[in-house]
Amino acid sequence: MSELIRLDGVSVEFGKRRVLDNITLTINKGQILTLIGPNGAGKSTLVKVLLGLQKRYLGRIERAKKLRIGYVPQKLTLNETLPLDVGRFLALAGKYSAQERLDALKLVGAEHLIKNNMHQLSGGENQRVLLARALLQRPDLLVLDEPAQGVDVQGQIDLYDLIDNIRHRFGCAVFMVSHDLHLVMAKTDDVICLHHHICCQGSPQTITQHPSYIALFGTATKETLAFYQHQHTHHHHDLSGEAVTGDASQCGHHTHGHTHHD
Repeated sequence: MSELIRLDGVSVEFGKRRVLDNITLTINKGQILTLIGPNGAGKSTLVKVLLGLQKRYLGRIERAKKLRIGYVPQKLTLNETLPLDVGRFLALAGKYSAQERLDALKLVGAEHLIKNNMHQLSGGENQRVLLARALLQRPDLLVLDEPAQGVDVQGQIDLYDLIDNIRHRFGCAVFMVSHDLHLVMAKTDDVICLHHHICCQGSPQTITQHPSYIALFGTATKETLAFYQHQHTHHHHDLSGEAVTGDASQCGHHTHGHTHHD
């Protein structure tokens, strides 16, 4: 298993306030890692550290050579007065051909949106277009900041299935940020619970029983996880988000409850 990024004892201070305290973690190729924590826990700062945007920190960061990172922000602020369709939006991402842009949309099941107005997309459609933009460069690591925000429950299930499929198809790692776990739990290998420091880390099943997690989030998530895992045994989704009959394991090895260790 190849390491893409390793943080060793990383701390970040703003003034005298320590926002991140002694963070040590590794992101491996092919892994889905979910970061959870309450508001103000330092999640956004940790994302900036991973993206190389937070220049001042203590500790060490090691990145794989020529590491390509695709980033899907939590919110995208567009000028409402400027007409902008999906195709033009992707064209602004860099020197990619029209075919490459269409292929990226096809990967996320959104090619039919290419002429649609960016200002009129639903939450789920918007996330798929942002995901397509991130995939244009064929990243080794996808960083997704609250990808399910503004997306309904079925849309979240489809989105997490899509992310899982992309991980298998490209062998990339996925680092997802969430304010809580809910449906994402059944689609992640490891969970890190952050509250300025790492409170606990492990498989979703382990995390929900950890005292630190329960102190922050309570116990309600366990029922949601059990419900989604039961549902998931009956169907899975292809890359376009369409339900497909058959064993979900056909779309690549399944990782419920598996934990990666260094």
